[in-house]
Amino acid sequence: MKNKNRPLSRILSRREALALFRAAGTAILVVGCIPRKSGSTQAPSGATVLASSSTPACVVSPEQTEGPYFVDEKLNRSDIRTDPTDGSVKEGVPLQLTLNVSQVGSNGCTPLVGAIVDVWHCDALGVYSDVTDRSFSTVGKKFLRGYQVTDAKGNVQFTTIYPGWYQGRTVHIHFKVRTNGTSQQDYEFTSQLYFDDAISDRVYTQAPYASKGQRTQKNADDGIFQDGGEQMLLKLTQNGQGYAATLNIGLDTVSL
Repeated sequence: MKNKNRPLSRILSRREALALFRAAGTAILVVGCIPRKSGSTQAPSGATVLASSSTPACVVSPEQTEGPYFVDEKLNRSDIRTDPTDGSVKEGVPLQLTLNVSQVGSNGCTPLVGAIVDVWHCDALGVYSDVTDRSFSTVGKKFLRGYQVTDAKGNVQFTTIYPGWYQGRTVHIHFKVRTNGTSQQDYEFTSQLYFDDAISDRVYTQAPYASKGQRTQKNADDGIFQDGGEQMLLKLTQNGQGYAATLNIGLDTVSL
């Protein structure tokens, strides 16, 4: 394995790890690092749960593990379907993913400009690029990886494909937000995005997904999903032959 998962608690303090997720009208305060079985509905000591007439009540949920396989390829690009090493394009149902990143402060949310947002996930057959696994080696390949820098509105957009599945996990996309703060350490927030099981079942009847057979794990059976995944489900809309999804992310960087 090319890289190892790093405990995020070594990167973030408790206050630095606070993040407010707002998707489809629901706000979720995301804290912590390593998934745990016993979730809490109470904010930890020092956590600030934001509420206003425009912000629904918050639900406390842990930040999710980095998981496999983050590789800092430094690929600044919006369309991550292409492998720049050979020009090949990964086949799959198109997915347009938009992330709106904001900084949460005492005066509300403002766009977080200049943040690096990394996205990575497996292909239609469950294979990641540029790693060595028990069942494959893709060292040197760079498909389905990339980053964008948030613009003046705090937005980034990625063109990719609907991810496939692999043994032991439900369908997901990894993402990471990094920014330079005023403290000695950079701010880093890592989590995962999930998909409705019914939509995944429909997608996987198509080529090239269907050649892998019936998937073995759905959302309710995934230990990582069980620890806050419901709040990270993407709301997909039809977009031509594929799907589009937008997620609003608010980061509490006040302590930096």
